[in-house]
Amino acid sequence: MTPALRCVSIACALSALLPALPASAGQGRLLATGGATQVEGAAGGGIVPWAVLSGYGTDEQHGGAAFYTRVDTGDYALDAFGASYTFANRVEVSFARQSFDLGELQRRLALPWDALEQDIYGAKVRLAGDLVYTRMPQVSVGVQHKRLRDGALPLAVGARDDNGTDAYLSASKLFLDAAGGYQLLLNATLRSSNANQAGLLGFGGDRRAERTWLWEGSAAVLLDPRLAVGVEYRQKPDNLGFAREDDWRDVFIAWFPNKHVAVVGAWADLGSIATLDDQRGAYVSLQLSL
Repeated sequence: MTPALRCVSIACALSALLPALPASAGQGRLLATGGATQVEGAAGGGIVPWAVLSGYGTDEQHGGAAFYTRVDTGDYALDAFGASYTFANRVEVSFARQSFDLGELQRRLALPWDALEQDIYGAKVRLAGDLVYTRMPQVSVGVQHKRLRDGALPLAVGARDDNGTDAYLSASKLFLDAAGGYQLLLNATLRSSNANQAGLLGFGGDRRAERTWLWEGSAAVLLDPRLAVGVEYRQKPDNLGFAREDDWRDVFIAWFPNKHVAVVGAWADLGSIATLDDQRGAYVSLQLSL
């Protein structure tokens, strides 16, 4: 089964589950305030988790989302799919699987591996505030436990471990009358991590093994309630001696036709990855919310 079909299967499973729950996501939260799904499975932008939680449930409701994302730079390709579920707009749990096609690197070096895969188990808790209805930002804390399904290649090039856990603190705020009268969303995330290329090349390295604090940020303008444009930036560590690791950035457009569907398109600049420079390309993501 392809990743896209797996994503649809997850969405169908969530649809079947919801009627059995005491309350399901309603109409209380504004369109787009659940964000999209970040490539590691948490609610947020494309490459940065936000303080928002998935779905549209209020404090007395539950909701969730399933997603499929593809990033293609020409030399490499990343497919990610998964699902998340939020309880009472307070706790989000998520799962994502990533498959990183080694593409050009595998052909150049005749590697016995053609892809790297990892599973990501996430949890996020809203600590305080609300994205819209309080003066203070919404503040959430989250963790992402990452585990490579086969860590032989990352360990061979200098990674210290094939699994690790990121921890992050995010603050997000939607300003309803800003940026020339348009709605403006700002997000800042502080992450503690030693993951190489978000974990796909293992954790820690021969240059530096310890965790570091990394800054991530997002800004988006809602041109109307269904359409947003924005930018993101994600600072990265540089742990491996065989290849440098650059910060990530993207420019995106997100379409929310209703509270059940979100489509994100972006141009992502991922810098140098595993000795191949100038990794830039298209990012496309589909999210189904319940």
